[in-house]
Formats: sequence, structure tokens, C-alpha cells
Amino acid sequence: MSRWKRRFLILGLSIVVLAVFLLIAGFEGIPFLVDLWWFSAQDYEFYFWQRALYQLVVFIQVSIVFFLIFFVNFWVASHYLGSERPADIPAGAPRKKFKNLFYRFQTGSLWIYTPLSLVLSIIIAWPLFQQWESFLLYLVAPDMGIQDPAYGKDISYYLFSFPIYVLILQRLLISFLLLLAGLTLLYWIENRLLSQHGKRLPTGAKWHLSILILIVFFIGIWELFLQRNGLAYSEAHQPLFSGPGFVEMRVILPFIWLSMFFLLGIAFFLLLFIHKRKGLKTLAVFSLLFILSLGARHFHFLHWATQEYIVKPNELSIQKPFIENSIKATLDAYKLSNVEVRKFERKKALKNIFNAKVQDLLHNVPVWDKELVGQVYRQLQQLRTYYGFPAENVDRYMINGKKQQVFLGARELNYDKLPSGAQKWVNEHLLYTHGYGLAMSSAGQGQGEASMDWFIRGIPPESDEGFNIKQPGIYYGRGSYRYAIAPNENREFDYPKGNANVMTDYQGKGGVSLSSLFEKYIFSVYFQDKDIFFTTQTYDKSKILFRRNIIERIETLTPYLLLDAAPYLVATTEGLYWIQDAYTASTWYPNADVLGLMRFEFPIPPKGSEKINYIRNSVKIVVDAYHGTVNYYIFDSSDPIIQAYSRIYPGLFKPKEQMPEDIRAHIRYPKDLFEIQMGIYAKYHQTDLEIFYQQEDMWTFAQKYNRESETRLRPYYLTLDLIEENRLDFLLFLPMIVKGQDNMRAMLVAGSDDPYYGKLIAYSFPKGELVFGPAQINAVINEDPKVSAQFTLWNQDDSKVVLGDMIIMPVDQVILYIQPVFLTVKDAVRIPKLERIIISDGNSVVMEPTLMEAYAKLKERIETEGAEGESH
Repeated sequence: MSRWKRRFLILGLSIVVLAVFLLIAGFEGIPFLVDLWWFSAQDYEFYFWQRALYQLVVFIQVSIVFFLIFFVNFWVASHYLGSERPADIPAGAPRKKFKNLFYRFQTGSLWIYTPLSLVLSIIIAWPLFQQWESFLLYLVAPDMGIQDPAYGKDISYYLFSFPIYVLILQRLLISFLLLLAGLTLLYWIENRLLSQHGKRLPTGAKWHLSILILIVFFIGIWELFLQRNGLAYSEAHQPLFSGPGFVEMRVILPFIWLSMFFLLGIAFFLLLFIHKRKGLKTLAVFSLLFILSLGARHFHFLHWATQEYIVKPNELSIQKPFIENSIKATLDAYKLSNVEVRKFERKKALKNIFNAKVQDLLHNVPVWDKELVGQVYRQLQQLRTYYGFPAENVDRYMINGKKQQVFLGARELNYDKLPSGAQKWVNEHLLYTHGYGLAMSSAGQGQGEASMDWFIRGIPPESDEGFNIKQPGIYYGRGSYRYAIAPNENREFDYPKGNANVMTDYQGKGGVSLSSLFEKYIFSVYFQDKDIFFTTQTYDKSKILFRRNIIERIETLTPYLLLDAAPYLVATTEGLYWIQDAYTASTWYPNADVLGLMRFEFPIPPKGSEKINYIRNSVKIVVDAYHGTVNYYIFDSSDPIIQAYSRIYPGLFKPKEQMPEDIRAHIRYPKDLFEIQMGIYAKYHQTDLEIFYQQEDMWTFAQKYNRESETRLRPYYLTLDLIEENRLDFLLFLPMIVKGQDNMRAMLVAGSDDPYYGKLIAYSFPKGELVFGPAQINAVINEDPKVSAQFTLWNQDDSKVVLGDMIIMPVDQVILYIQPVFLTVKDAVRIPKLERIIISDGNSVVMEPTLMEAYAKLKERIETEGAEGESH
């Protein structure tokens, strides 16, 4: 080839390589650069490089290990391939083309071994690389301090080591089987070539294959050993209990040990036969025994016969230790071991309405339920079409010196509700950049036949209760936010005021700089939006704000945490903040019952699995609604998973004591976690073995009823004195009924206020006592002639009766059932109006305009009926 043709070819190849590089840079480099800038803007640049470096280190190290496994074995083989070349075949003799490849293997050519080993190592190591974070957890995880009862191993072994061992074992087995098959083929070809000239394969080659065979057998023994530990996850005895039982520990486990022994014997006598041509019969015997032990272990008839004729007639006594292990493990896995059980002694007499404690309790009863509050907020506090209230949450604030249960919701920007003519690029990304303020109302009832008591309302926020928020702007929230460029030459719409609009310039910490042409180009490519590059409305302080949905924001930072379905808003004097509960979870807790999607609606979606058997609310995350800063606080330091992550990422997770006091005052026990725990506790509160075996005291979730639907009663927040007498605490409350019946069996409570945060209490009623559940009370209310007649009268007019959620709560040892009654106008804009309160003690039913009046009348009726009963 002439020189100019060679140069032309090199130039063409260079252009192609450059084009490929630029293409890869466009697809991979720009997202990487944007992520780097975004993490840096959150003050998490070091954390970003940590994660990138960890991935790279794990990938390189795992790949090197498997590369060395392949390369060293190929290199060793090359010393025996071609080492016994017949004298009549000179080294430089011509060879046929199809023999060239084998000759390269014979001579140990790096051009063959290196790329082959590299490709094989990457293919084998890739599944391990995808689990890079699990490798790090395995390396740094602490002991949990709890041993599994079967083998005495710390639970951390099962949470961190066991799943990694299973994954490594699979890849090692594949690697050495490939090597054994490939090298056996090469040595066989070499042996055929040598045999044609009266030569034999070198002894070293036999030993090489022998070592590989031995390694494969040891991997097989290790797999059997892991299968032994894997018995801890048996589900053969569901629905009674989880984990191994008599069949697993007394039948299957001995056969696993026998299989390990026979497999070791096979390995020994196979090597003896290969090198000494001895022990063939013994090898055959061990092989037969191994097959028999393996078959017996998996022989269904043997399991069935053992279960049917040994276990079943004596199940309670035989399975006793295994059931006890399952109960203990399940309670530990869901953090239910410390549930305090208290008996609830009911009374029949109500205290006087003028009692201060009674008034405080009734004043905080959340007669406004969340669904109806949302309708009112959207109708009365949305104020402009482009605002919205994605969700409302319940909390407690100090109102006039007393703790008051409230509802509050953030007034967020809703891009989809902008007028069609205003849906322009400038409006969507430069002008309408944020929501503004919040609405807050009493969860209880102020006046009779009233709509709602507002504590914070309007734009800008107004409050008669002294609330003052310095920065009410909401740039980050629960809504579906688009990217925003702020500040900008156009200025931003802050809030409407009369016939004019108040404008503002963003001064927050959030966002990535957009002051240079290079930055504008990068983001225009990233968002596939040319207007970012061509707009002239930016200047040196302009920043682009994106990933503004708080869940997306958190998941980008910490994708390994499970997030609660309901982040909630907190208002302080400085500004607005979001609190997001986060969970660590696992599917690897031994002997614990598995929480699957099929048992009941699972409120927290697990990642990568449809079931879990370990969960902790380890972290609470605070997101600033204006600045977008994200801070992580550990609230369960006993969790080994979060301890491990804290070691991997030092400084990311802060102790809970560092959470600002004005925010910490509003933390609450998460409803989703409590529901999961109580779904498990409904069965596993039966710690008495005989009761558990008979499932005699199973609980279940009650049903709530109104005129339109019947759904499962979810936990709700109340302000009660159920934790400490004469002390009002904000807590989660959930009535439970007897499974298969409608009567109430227990009241479950979770504390949210310090020092009782996370304290779980189960108030149980005596088994022989009838305590009405929601379904029975619903029937009592419907059968009351005065209530029924009033409902009929209202529904005949233009009004429609809407029943709020029934509230079951104890007031001074008396169980009260409170049913709010709302009226809405038919076929019109529906703004619910609280019209009446129904209250019952399970026997008498009264309906009055206010809760106080209803309570006083119920007290009067109970006393009258009691006096009449005594006179008879």
C-alpha cells in the first residue's frame, strides 16, 4: 500500500474514532456532567465521587479476580500444550490455517489469552458489579447482636453475607466449569496429537485438571453448605409459621450433611483414579450414595410421609421449638418485640363536659377527615387555577398556648392548570416558577354548623394565631414540577395581589449555574430544549432548578432507601420544610414471616422484590421547600443496615439530635410502617404457643362505612393520653377486630412525641367482653329513628349527606364512636359543610350540631338510662 493511501486510511479511521467518542460523550458524558453539577449544588459532590469511585473499584476488583482466574489457568495450560513436541516436527514447520489457533494456545500467546480472559471476566463479573452496594454492605456491616436459633449465626450474616455468598458461588461455579470444559478440550486435542507420535500428555496437565476438578467439587460442597443455611427461609409451613420445621431440620438437613460427605469422597476417589487408576469401585459407591442422599433429600414422598405420620399426629409438641423461633424472629424483624400490652378496663360513666381533660380531648378530635379537607382546600384556598394542593397532612401546633391537632397543605404550582393561552416556554420556565404559602385549619370543630376554622389562609398567608413565615415560597414539593430558570431578566411571579402581581427574584441555594454559553448548551442538550440555549433572559446569577419533586430528588441522592408514600409539610418561622420518612428493608431475615403483596395492600413498594421480611424506619429526611437542601437524620441507630450505610458514606447521615428543634417537634410515627407492623402483629401477638397454634385470637383490620363505600380502616392520628395518664400525646391509633367477627378486640397505639416516639402499646379488651366495632356501630346509627329521619329529610332537598370517617377513641376509659355528618349541594360545586356530629357509646346514639353538645347529651342519656335501669 502506498504512503498516501496509508495516511488517508489512518485519517479516515481517526475521524470515525473521534465521531464515536463524541457520540458516546453526548449520550453518557452530558448526563454525568449534569449529575456532577447537581450533586455539587446540594453540597454532595464528595458523596457523588464516592459512589462513582465505589462502583469503579468494585467493578475493577471483581473483574481482576475473575480475569486472573481465567488468565492464570490459560497461562499454566500453555506450559503443557506443545511442551512435548515430537522431534521430527521442527518448531518452524508450516501449519495448516485451521491449526493456527490451537498453536497460539500451545505457545501461550497473549493475543489469545488476554482478550479472552478479559471478555470472560467481564461477562462473569457483571452481575456482581450490579450488586456493588451489597458488596460494600457486606464488607462494613456490623453485627446485629441477635443469633439465629438454628445455627447460632448473627443475623447480620443472613442480611449481608449470605446473599453475597450465593451470588459469588454462582459466578465461581460458572467460571470453573467453563475453565474445566475448555481446558479439558485443549488437553484432549493435545493428547491426540501427541499420541500420534507415541507421546503422552505431561503429568502437570493432569494435575492442573485435577486441581480444577477439586475446586469445582469444593464449590459444590460450599453450595450445599449454603443450602443448609437457606433452610432458614423455608415457607413450607405457611400459613402457620415461617422458617424450618421438623422435616427441614430432622430430615432434609441430615441428608445435606450426607451429600456434602459423599461429594467430598467422590472428589478424593476421582483424583485417586485419575492418577493411580485405583478406587474405581469405591468411587462408584460414593457416587451412588451421593445420588441417593440427594434424591432422598428432594423425595417428596419422604417429606410427606414424615409430615403425615410423624409430625401431624404430634404437631404442637414436635413443632413447638420451631414455632417459637418463628414468632420471636418475626417480632424482631418488624420491631415488635417491645410492644407493651395493657388491659383496657372500660367504664360506663362519662366525666363532666366541663372537665379540662375532656375538653382538651374533644377539642382535638379530627372530625374533618383528609378527603373532605382536600375538597375544602381546593375550593376555598386554591385562589388561582395555577395553584393546587396535591395532598394535605395532619400535624400538631401550639395554638393559643395549647397543642392543637391541625390539617395543613402546601399551595403548590400546577403547570397543567395554567390557562391554555399562557402555556408558553417563558411562562412555564421563567415566570411561573414556584408555589406560595400554605393553608392550615383545625382538625377539630370550633363552632357548630360551621365550615372550617382557619389558622393560616390566603395569599400572602394571613393568620390570627400569630403564625409568621419568613419565606413561604415553594420551589420544591410534591407536585409535578418542570425545570425553572431563576433568577432571570423577566423576573418571577411571586403571588397575586389585588389587580397586580408581586414579582420576585430567587435568592435560594438551590439550582445549578446557567450563566455561561457552555452551561446553557449542556442543559439544552440534556433537556432536549433549544430555548435554554437561545434565551437572552439569563444573567450571571441565573440558575436552573430541576428535580424539584422531593421524591425524585431524594431517590436521585439515595436510591437505596425505600420512601414512605406520604411526605408531609412542616411550617416554621423560617420557612416551609418537607419531612420524608425513609426505610431500610430486606428479604433475608431468617425464620421471619414474609410480608407479601397478597396479604393486604402494601403501602410501601419494595424495590426489586415483591416481598420483605425486615423493615426499619431508620431515616427521616428534611427537604427545604425554598432552597431544596436535603438532610438525612438517623432515627433508629439499632438498624445494622443504616449503620453500614453510615460507614460507607461518612457524614451523609446525621444523628437525630442535629435536626433543628422547630422541625423535630413535628416528626410523627409513619402511618404506612405502623400499618405494616400491625398487619403482622394481628397474628404474632399470640405469643402463647397453644393459642398461636390454634389461631384462636387472630385479629384483623376493621372496615369503615359510609353511605357510599366500605373500605379498610387505616390508622389515624389522635391526641390522647393513652401513653401516660394526664399527658396528651400525638399518636397513631388503630382499632382491630376479631378475625371473622365484627366486634373490637384491641386498640393499637404508636407514640410520636418525645420521649415516647416509637413506643408501641396494645390495649386489649377481655375476650369475653363485647366491644362494638365500626360495622356494628354503623348498624346502630342507621337503626336510630331520629338520625334516619333527619338523613331522609336532608337528602330530599338539594343537599346530599356525606358521612366522614368514623372515629373510635377512648375518653376517660369510655369507648366513644364519633361520626361527623357533612352536607354538600347536589350537582354543584361541592364545599362540604360540617352539619352534625353523631356520638355513641355503643348503646345510645345522639346527634347534635357540635361535639361538645353531643357529648353532654350522651352523658345525660347514659345517666338517665342508668337511673331507669336501677329503678326497675
